[in-house]
Amino acid sequence: MTNKIYNFCAGPAMLPAAVMQQAQEEFLNWQGLGCSVMEVSHRSPEYIAMAAEAEADLRDLLNISDDYAVLFMHAGGRGQFCSIPMNLLPEGGVADHVITGAWSEGAVAECKKYGQANIISNVTYVDGKKTIAPQSEWQFSSDASYVHYCPNETVDGVEFDFVPKTDAPLVADMSSCILSREINVNDYDLIYAGAQKNIGPSGLAIVIVRKSLLGKARGYTPSIFDYQQQESFDSMLNTPPTYAWYLAGLVFKWLKAQGGVAAIEKQNIAKAELLYDVIDNGEFYESRVVKAHRSRMNVPFYLKNESLNDLFLKEAKQAGLVALKGHRSVGGMRASIYNAMPYEGVKALTDFMLDFAKKHG
Repeated sequence: MTNKIYNFCAGPAMLPAAVMQQAQEEFLNWQGLGCSVMEVSHRSPEYIAMAAEAEADLRDLLNISDDYAVLFMHAGGRGQFCSIPMNLLPEGGVADHVITGAWSEGAVAECKKYGQANIISNVTYVDGKKTIAPQSEWQFSSDASYVHYCPNETVDGVEFDFVPKTDAPLVADMSSCILSREINVNDYDLIYAGAQKNIGPSGLAIVIVRKSLLGKARGYTPSIFDYQQQESFDSMLNTPPTYAWYLAGLVFKWLKAQGGVAAIEKQNIAKAELLYDVIDNGEFYESRVVKAHRSRMNVPFYLKNESLNDLFLKEAKQAGLVALKGHRSVGGMRASIYNAMPYEGVKALTDFMLDFAKKHG
């Protein structure tokens, strides 16, 4: 078995090696305080300064204006499935939803607990491959409080190649694509992302919300999920996930050192092209997503002879390529190639795939 391991897990996902090295070096003695950042009060001047710097770096990376609040919240991306309707959906209101996979389905299920979730577009297939229906076919509500969609579906590997144009506030679940490509934050009214893919460890969620939407939470909304209260307390209404916040800050620094989002997007394009070329150029593997809507971050693929699945996973693990089994709901294989996955990792995977196909094809 190789000593070099490449982790293709969809989340919690690998973090940049340089970030992990720095966190290890600082683990017992952060900023010369003689203790770990995990042991420091979130009210201490050192921690408050670190948190503010992390927010400033994220704002810089995504060019987030002062019109938006940036919140570091509990409960990951799924926690926002309920937080969003509690903050944006009035009693008896309706929210429009686009379904393109498992996570947008999950948002619908949670929204239904608080009001009406109107599905304006559902998963579409062309020649057996998943795709996204053009916006001209969507059935918008006339009185929607917001429109929710997932630009990149982690499980299904479906990614939007356009930003929807809506009259109602646009809400985007960017858990698996945030910071992977350039976006215009001003196109959105609320962006949220679980941290465990391109930001840091699990348990943390980033929320970027237009300030004009604050102050509309339902009376029973728990304080830690109330955007207005969290903004008022700088995301420290109670003890935040301090270590996750610290690691996110290190990741933001690392990303800026790579040249920022524009530079990392070029790397992500190269990685995805390399992998999809191997999937497409042969008779051994296949993708079940229309090319225009394939994800750069999460690449599901299938062996045409699925009786070889277990052997593929076994030999891949022996080659140091781990966490390639597809989600239980869709089967097959899945390679998640987030920002922290180096090009060399994808090259190791494609070399293995070509060799496996040669031996068993």
